[in-house]
Amino acid sequence: MSQEHFPQELNVINRFTVKAMVWLNGIAHIIIGLALAMSVLMFTWLFWQDVRQAASAHNLVHGFLHALGTLMLLWIISALITAEIRYLRGSKLEVETFIEVAMVVMVRKIIVLPVQDASPTLEDLLMWVGGALMLAITFGIVRYSQNIDNGRGDSQ
Repeated sequence: MSQEHFPQELNVINRFTVKAMVWLNGIAHIIIGLALAMSVLMFTWLFWQDVRQAASAHNLVHGFLHALGTLMLLWIISALITAEIRYLRGSKLEVETFIEVAMVVMVRKIIVLPVQDASPTLEDLLMWVGGALMLAITFGIVRYSQNIDNGRGDSQ
């Protein structure tokens, strides 16, 4: 919204409000970054706990799948950290990152379905696989459109 939409008397308040919001946004992103860093430590610890528990229970297949699910959570955090670093360096947040995160969530769910307490139904499995496939197609379309846009940008 441009300054001409505000009464002249409110320009000072408007500038102050924008500055305060920029500061608050910066603080929020610092907190997000620290929380993501802390979650890396927590998921790494959880992964090693899963491995230890699987070895002590002598159920390596079940434990491996559970530990792999934890590693997938670590992958999600890594993608979000990468996006946050790019944002803090001045780049825009890319939709591709959030599609990747959603795909990893779907794949993680598919991986841990066999080791859940209740056996998944065929409908559950088809729903999760179908959702992951749709996200993969969306990811491919986004990547393809970015390549087309980059190709046009270089020739101009």
